[in-house]
Amino acid sequence: MTHPSIKITPKTGGKERVISMEDWVTIRNLKKKNPELGTRAIAKLVGVSRNTVKKALKADFYPQYERKTKASDEISVFHDFIKDSYLLKKQRVSVIIENLKSKGFKGSKSTVYRYVKENFSSIREDLSRKAFLRYETAPAEQMQYDWAEYEVLIGQSLVKLYVHCLIYGYSRYRVYDVTVDKTQSSIFSVLQDAFSEAGGVCRRLQVDNAVQFVADADIKKFRWNEGFLNFCGFYGIKPTRSLPYHPWSKGKVESPFYYLEEHFIKNNTFESITDFQIKLKEFQNAVNNKIHTTTKSTPFELFKKERQYLIEAKDCDIASRYKQTRKVTQDCLISYKGNRYSVSYHFAGKTVWILPQKGLKLRVYNQQGRVIAEHPISLQKGQIIMDKSHFKSSLYQHYSNFERLSYLFKERFCKYNKTEEFLTALKQQRNIQPRYHLAKIMDLMSYYQDESCISVMEECFKYRNFNLNFIKGLLMNEKQKEPVNLTQKASFKYEGMQQIKRNLKEYKLWQI
Repeated sequence: MTHPSIKITPKTGGKERVISMEDWVTIRNLKKKNPELGTRAIAKLVGVSRNTVKKALKADFYPQYERKTKASDEISVFHDFIKDSYLLKKQRVSVIIENLKSKGFKGSKSTVYRYVKENFSSIREDLSRKAFLRYETAPAEQMQYDWAEYEVLIGQSLVKLYVHCLIYGYSRYRVYDVTVDKTQSSIFSVLQDAFSEAGGVCRRLQVDNAVQFVADADIKKFRWNEGFLNFCGFYGIKPTRSLPYHPWSKGKVESPFYYLEEHFIKNNTFESITDFQIKLKEFQNAVNNKIHTTTKSTPFELFKKERQYLIEAKDCDIASRYKQTRKVTQDCLISYKGNRYSVSYHFAGKTVWILPQKGLKLRVYNQQGRVIAEHPISLQKGQIIMDKSHFKSSLYQHYSNFERLSYLFKERFCKYNKTEEFLTALKQQRNIQPRYHLAKIMDLMSYYQDESCISVMEECFKYRNFNLNFIKGLLMNEKQKEPVNLTQKASFKYEGMQQIKRNLKEYKLWQI
């Protein structure tokens, strides 16, 4: 780092001696370490005059050089023009320079910049700090949304996190969430969860000019992002934006981030991102139960009144539109952002859909839209995240004979009147290892709805083929015939069998 130098006139010679900050520090250090050292000796060591040494020892701080400038007559004649352009029209100095040149100004750019700084910059700053009237809204009229980026110590690693805040304008009720990215998909997931948690939406949603919301922020060519418009249209929300330098239009949601940083981020330690999420929700509850200085009431109490006016939020996973395709390798892995994640062996070589959830979890879907795997997203690169159950049938591992598996099979497809016939035909065709084949078929069917599985069994009777690969091919091509619950897997639950009450005679089936 370079420091400005000052000119000090020595006692002899009549010339100005330029002393740098390094010389000034050296003079003071010599005197401090050697109090008996005189100014003459110090001047000789440093190579300056005694007067320079005396002035340096008297100055507790290095005296900064301030250049005294005098505006030339050449630019002074344009004073009124520059004043109107900079203060009234709020033009950039670079634009003012171009306009001055067209008016015959021959001076340099630095002259204009210096003239504006000395004469008008402070005035413009004062004007920008003018007071404004806080904008208040009626119940359920407006929501405000924003996010802030933080670097947080998670365990022993510094992680970049994005904390999101949706605030209901009338009550100041806040809903916080956290993601590791700020993609449009993650933002929509955050908003959907917030709407669901709050129990509804307001008529308007106030946002800023981020690319996730605005395609063109220019006042004359303004255009909303199409994805954001579709999102708002689905919920029946009218989107509105805040212009830059308009603190009164979105201050309700921007102000809480300072409070969040001071009272939550800096005042906590976090073992994991899950720990961060839990503590963030605890902080949210504490804030919503604290008396607000403007409303003189708690956001929670006011929100009870606002909630009855909210528009009901539809239940639909709009973020699922952002699914991406991946091909599963033969070793049952898919790639995502430099890491690999396991998928069930049934889908090796097949194409699946993936959908990141707020950058924290990765969901994998089959072609019918059912969740077949879910993993926490690794923040490191080059990792392999595996679920051992994807590589081995849990049913085959826990059930040692064909009869036990048959009982579970009939229990799931109790509405299908050919289950016994299907099991008999399978056992006849695969009489060497029928348990192995049935376990594989049941494990595969757990990823599909009952209707699809029954349709495939009918095809097996039609072609008299009960081979695992044949059934797998039919299921992979089976079209979805009814809506899928993406949060559940239609599995053969062996864990809950201890809670089922049966007649004791039924336990004869369990004898090996």
